[in-house]
Amino acid sequence: MQNIATPTPTPTHCPYCALQCGMNLTSAADGTVEVSERVDFPVNRGALCGKGRTAPAVLSSRVRLTSPLVRAADGTLVEAGWDEALDRIAGALRSVRAEYGADALGVFGGGGLTNEKAYALGKFARVVLGTSQIDYNGRFCMSSAAAAGTKAFGLDRGLPFPLEDIPRTGCVILVGSNPAETMPPSMRFFRELKENGGTLIVVDPRRTKTAEQADLHLAPRPGTDLALALGLLHLVVAQGRVDEEYVAERTSGWEEARAAAMAHWPEYVERITGVPVPELREAVRMFCAPPAAMVLTARGPEQQSKGTDTVGAWINLCLATGRAGRPYSGYGCLTGQGNGQGGREHGQKADQLPGYRKLTDPAARRHVAEVWGVDPESLPGPGRSAYELLDALGRDVRSLLVMGSNPVVSAPRAAHVESRLRSLDFLAVCDVVLSETGELADVVLPVTQWAEETGTTTSLEGRVLLRRRAITPPDGVRSDLEVLRELADRLGVEKGFPADPEEVFEELRRASAGGVADYSGISYGRLAEEGGVFWPCPAGDAGGPDAVGADAAGLDAVGGDAVGFDAVGGDAVGLDAVGGDAVGPGSAGVHPGTPRLFLDRFATEDGRARFVPVAHRPAAEETDEEYPVLLTTGRVVAQYQSGAQTRRVDELNAAAPGPFVELHPRLAARLGAAEGDPVAVVSRRGRVVAPARITTGIRPDTVFMPFHWPGEGRANVLTNPALDPTSRMPEFKVCAVRVEAVS
Repeated sequence: MQNIATPTPTPTHCPYCALQCGMNLTSAADGTVEVSERVDFPVNRGALCGKGRTAPAVLSSRVRLTSPLVRAADGTLVEAGWDEALDRIAGALRSVRAEYGADALGVFGGGGLTNEKAYALGKFARVVLGTSQIDYNGRFCMSSAAAAGTKAFGLDRGLPFPLEDIPRTGCVILVGSNPAETMPPSMRFFRELKENGGTLIVVDPRRTKTAEQADLHLAPRPGTDLALALGLLHLVVAQGRVDEEYVAERTSGWEEARAAAMAHWPEYVERITGVPVPELREAVRMFCAPPAAMVLTARGPEQQSKGTDTVGAWINLCLATGRAGRPYSGYGCLTGQGNGQGGREHGQKADQLPGYRKLTDPAARRHVAEVWGVDPESLPGPGRSAYELLDALGRDVRSLLVMGSNPVVSAPRAAHVESRLRSLDFLAVCDVVLSETGELADVVLPVTQWAEETGTTTSLEGRVLLRRRAITPPDGVRSDLEVLRELADRLGVEKGFPADPEEVFEELRRASAGGVADYSGISYGRLAEEGGVFWPCPAGDAGGPDAVGADAAGLDAVGGDAVGFDAVGGDAVGLDAVGGDAVGPGSAGVHPGTPRLFLDRFATEDGRARFVPVAHRPAAEETDEEYPVLLTTGRVVAQYQSGAQTRRVDELNAAAPGPFVELHPRLAARLGAAEGDPVAVVSRRGRVVAPARITTGIRPDTVFMPFHWPGEGRANVLTNPALDPTSRMPEFKVCAVRVEAVS
């Protein structure tokens, strides 16, 4: 049937990146859905990038799935009814479990799923399937930053302050991030920073559109961000710029971290990174000159086999200079996926339970088991991380349910992952479109998408938001929550999996209560009325208006009490456990939410931030005679992630029609390659071919490829799955390759 929009504009949020830009949806005269400005949402104030403006194009039945597909005897996918498709999935899961055990059942989720879906998926895996083998593609996104933040601060929230604080700081170091292309509406915060007299330092091996706007661009060799951060900290110490009073009062572990940094003197760091010593000194001067400053990281330093240590080194720089837990200062991670923050908080991650609780914590297991009405002993332990789960397919893990992910394109060593998917006994995929992963499935289920369903997401700021259903989905399409309910029923669990998202969220509130990511004081009604609430937001009285430490506009009144929690055990310990302002309505009996964390204390047992001593080490795969060039990967403005949805939008394809290899003129000259000529990029894992794009904006020893496309230009065929020992993040951002001309 034709999509039918509500007659008045529906305020909602973009389906793409973690900015979760506000927008209004209305139906046009021809029945299509149109996007209009929503100026009341403070993150984008009505501005949208091309992806957001064209998002309704994917709602069209012309490009999306509207019927279940099943694998026929001749190997083709054919349309089927819902009962047949669901029965086939349930039967396969039951058969695999009977033959190989519960841990032969795998579940792979996504950072674009709503909080309700992520919560229900984790519960489904552990309660219905009884498997430990669940993880999600957010492991490929911000997991190193999460691990480093937890080590240092006792808590991981991408940004511990709102984006609106950026223009009010004095200097921002932006490490491995290109928001001008990955989240364009956010660039206004950096423009306003400069208009207010602040400075912007961009760290990136490419001269990106973001780097072009920087006051200082540092272009390190890929994989050397850790050495760069340590070199800057060395100079901070050598120049007497350490905030000794702050370090003594609010941190621990400084002596060990200082000793580690002092082994990275400037000339040594220049040899490793290629960044000249004068630029290192200028960066330190710019960062330390104003009274407040920030470091923001993204996938560049994080998607490395030493990503946790690399982010930890940048955090150490903030701590040594007193730039954390103070107004308009701090470390933050620019989360990528639409619900990358919420997606890692409520149980679809291999080692977590809802509320960002640890699966190994007995108290956490008891609390969540009580909410779920099961024996804590029945909950499985931690499972494999995302790449390790994909690598085990067809061997230890014999069936896989995929929801909201396309690992055939997005996973490292992608050709190997594709072969593991093909080796499964059974593969089921829930998606909006027929993705490359869906094409391999035994059953594909068409599910609702952003404008066709209600649910919550959590932005990169830690702001919980309400996406509202604006249109009726086509006949033949069901929500992921309905899918989980139907499968649970077929597998013998008839209760506990409602299809109503608000009912799921009410249970999520109870499951998260007292946890690190406490949503218990948030409701759909509040989100609709207030436009978003920052977590932690426990249920109960936060002290009323007197507990508010700053006003909603982020003015200079800071301090005050905020509800805190024990980040280790997950039990509520009182108002002062985590310092920060609690900004919001402040009505009696209602906690207003916490936009700014750590202003009084950190979420560690003693309230102090922890320095973590780290030292430079090489990438897992360095260059040699056979593979003399480094490859780094990333995104372009007109496409998103694996491109499964954006590649179906004509306007976006016209702007970015396919993959390319960005290389320096000197490398192109050695190859005899001209602009647009096909070149091959070869790593130890495979070979891809794409047109050359020649630019002086990249280092001569480095090539860049976007990763949005399948086929012979599939960049992740090349990437290295070497894992960070803490976060289990693969090393997407650096691997050794050679580049060849193609006749």
